[in-house]
Amino acid sequence: MCTAVTYRTHDHYFGRNLDLPSSYQETVTITPRNFPLPFRRAGLRRKHYAIIGVALVDRGYPLYYDATNEKGLSIAGLNFPGNADFKPEAPDMDNIAPYELIPWLLGQCTSLDQVKVLLRRLNLIRLPFSERLPLTPLHWMISDRDGSMTLESVQEGLRVYDNPVGVLTNNPPFDFQMHHLTNFLNLTRESPTNRFSPELHLEPYSLGMGALGLPGDLSSASRFVRAAFTKLNSVSGASESESISQCFHILGSVAQYRGCARAGDDGFEHTLYTSCCNTDRGLYYYTTYENSQITCVDLHRERLDSDQLVVYPMLKGQRIYLQNGCVPQR
Repeated sequence: MCTAVTYRTHDHYFGRNLDLPSSYQETVTITPRNFPLPFRRAGLRRKHYAIIGVALVDRGYPLYYDATNEKGLSIAGLNFPGNADFKPEAPDMDNIAPYELIPWLLGQCTSLDQVKVLLRRLNLIRLPFSERLPLTPLHWMISDRDGSMTLESVQEGLRVYDNPVGVLTNNPPFDFQMHHLTNFLNLTRESPTNRFSPELHLEPYSLGMGALGLPGDLSSASRFVRAAFTKLNSVSGASESESISQCFHILGSVAQYRGCARAGDDGFEHTLYTSCCNTDRGLYYYTTYENSQITCVDLHRERLDSDQLVVYPMLKGQRIYLQNGCVPQR
């Protein structure tokens, strides 16, 4: 399960938690403009926009979990089991495998308006990457600095929703998640007033009581509400440091901790990594479960006209700044 959010101060930020029981050795991966991108039913694209994000690179192909292109358009794929439904190939449509969607859109679009045009002909087809990597049931959040949308391929067909919250989790479908927010319309960041009864003198005894009822469990529906409340009420300065710090705090409010949610025989779901990309500047920041120090990879420091992938392994060991020379005990 996962959570994706957008955040905007002076610049625009796009971030996500990837929640799984174990890592697939994903890396921060840059796809330069001239890296050939083959699409199984849509031909070969030799030139495209440069892309940065986290991917599993298999057989030389970047299977992106989330990514941003050099123009600031961003996409994250999130687990959507039981609801995602991919289709047979159809004539007169762009037949795209789900694993191809991120490079297909980011390679040629600069804005949500351009994405919406392509989605009119999109058909997400039942085509796995390989026998070893079968189809993953996904839905997607797509964002630029002016807005967000949610894309879901369900039994009824392709559904495209405006996403005014700039948040996505997993099940149920997005239209339910938005309607579910009405159950929490009384939540406030302000100190609450007594609505219980005019006959009783009731006063808050603690800060934060305006958010009583904000769900604290780990389900995707509850994480959607909590992430939306946290994000929409967040305040930070506009500097890069303040902005990325706040973005990581928003995602930290819905992080998954190992041991709290068993994932069948696979172990315990936990947040493998948290990312926050400055989409205006191509700066991809991340932390991992055992390394809370923020690491940054700069898209524009690479040779973007290259035809070779650039891969950075994610730093996973905890890094501690020893301020006065202390030596942590083993």
